[in-house]
Order: sequence, then structure tokens, then C-alpha cells
Amino acid sequence: MSAIYYIIVFGLLIVFGATVIAALTWAMRRGQFSNLDRSAATIFDAEEPPGMPTDRFPPPRSPRRRDREAGR
Repeated sequence: MSAIYYIIVFGLLIVFGATVIAALTWAMRRGQFSNLDRSAATIFDAEEPPGMPTDRFPPPRSPRRRDREAGR
């Protein structure tokens, strides 16, 4: 590999690293990490309290669908 390849890759790594540090600094100054527990709980409603899953993914298959897939 030529030296120009390494210079370009190293330069891109520095730019990427600086961008990540700038984004994290901006987020910390704006208070994005101030209260993670409250933010995590906002996706739940009264029907699904935090810590108690009420749905299932993927949904269970019906017996008729299993029979069709098995070729019966």
C-alpha cells in the first residue's frame, strides 16, 4: 500500500473522532444525558407499566397456520 492511502485513512479517522467528540460534547451541554430513567419510561403507557412486557414478538402462530406451513 502506498503512503498516501495511510495518510488519507488516518486523516479520516481523525475527522471522525473529532466529530464524535464534538457530538457528545454538544449532547452533554444540551442536557441530553441528564435524566435517562425518565426518558426511558416515556415509551410506556398505563396499559403497559415499565418492566412488565405485555406484547410478544413475533406473535404466536395459530394452529391453522402451522398446519398450512407443514403441508397438512
